[in-house]
Amino acid sequence: MKVVLGVSGGIAAYKACELLRLFTESGHEVRVVPTREALKFVGAPTWAALSGNPVSAEVWDDVHEVPHVRIGKQADLVVVAPATADVLAKAAHGLAGDLLTNTLLTATCPVVFAPAMHTEMWQHPATRANVATLRERGAIVIDPAVGRLTGADTGPGRLPDPAEIFQVCLRVLRGRPRDLAERKIVVSAGGTREAIDPVRYLGNRSSGLQGYALARTALARGAEVTLVAANVALPDPAGATVVRVESAAQMREAVLAASDDADVVVMAAAVADFRPAARHEAKIKKTDAEPEPIRLVKNPDILAELGRRRQARDAALRAGEADGAALGGGRPLPHSDGSIRTELGPGSEAYPLVIVGFAAETHDVLANGQAKLARKGCDLLVVNRVGEGLAFGTPDNAATVLVAGAEPVEVPLGPKEDVADAVWDLVAARLG
Repeated sequence: MKVVLGVSGGIAAYKACELLRLFTESGHEVRVVPTREALKFVGAPTWAALSGNPVSAEVWDDVHEVPHVRIGKQADLVVVAPATADVLAKAAHGLAGDLLTNTLLTATCPVVFAPAMHTEMWQHPATRANVATLRERGAIVIDPAVGRLTGADTGPGRLPDPAEIFQVCLRVLRGRPRDLAERKIVVSAGGTREAIDPVRYLGNRSSGLQGYALARTALARGAEVTLVAANVALPDPAGATVVRVESAAQMREAVLAASDDADVVVMAAAVADFRPAARHEAKIKKTDAEPEPIRLVKNPDILAELGRRRQARDAALRAGEADGAALGGGRPLPHSDGSIRTELGPGSEAYPLVIVGFAAETHDVLANGQAKLARKGCDLLVVNRVGEGLAFGTPDNAATVLVAGAEPVEVPLGPKEDVADAVWDLVAARLG
């Protein structure tokens, strides 16, 4: 496919070389369109050598080919990385002073912006308004990462990892719908660890790959994603807000906090069912004596708690026990499956429209899954068979998605992104 890589004048322009390489090595034809300012950071010969195509920032070069119209109209995707505050403003207001801004005005394909700038610039009301305008028009504006910026500054405004920008672009090129636009989604990923002593812990084999695939695909479909990650060694998905936790108790706190105004919560993390009743303050030393048994206690059941909270609110609304004032000035809204969600005022406790759980099973997979679906009170339950090289730590997955009140949906073995898209298809249908 034909990709236009726009590069604007920020120090992160050098990182676009890696993004360009990812596109070309995966078989895409790339035309780099830098701004004049970008060429002060990376020269035209570098872009031409890496892309195999001519490079210009001016509308006056090769005028007979009408590049200011042709490039945008022929592209399958335009991605601007880095996108400075200046370029975002020009794109939002339809200015066309160089080849890149002309290309953005004539493009009829999807457009992705990967902003990079100082925190104050990203958080300025003018930039926020420009980003909102672009998103309203259908452009994908990836939230910047949090990290080290130019000089000693740190904060939101860092260009996301080029490999993660590439993943967003691949999903856009696949033509997935923008059916999660303006939806707030919480995804948990990874496996919790329960400390025995300062060195040892109880844990599980979850790598977080499926949860991260769910976050990436949701972002590509337009969602605002908070990813609660437990002990995951993967790069942050471009555009996601990542909250890092270790234990089940920490995950519960983070998920419930992020779920206050969420539309969807997906509990893909492998949360430990048990934890040691007591944590040793010093490392347990090995001696000739047999070790003392470790007494376990149950961890909080986050998925069941989410379901109970929602059911209690539904029951209260139906019984007329919770009026608008008690709910912070909210109003009940009907849900497609017959439940009710309340649009709540400031400071009130909300709950998600759709709750998705995961079940890792080694035997009696469907029977155990059906029982868990009924017990947890969730809308969808993604059931995996695990063990012997299945699911945990692998790039592929197969699943059965159990749907409350409907027939199960089988997802054949394939990339974990396919499982994620199957889940989002069902979620989008329930959201209406």
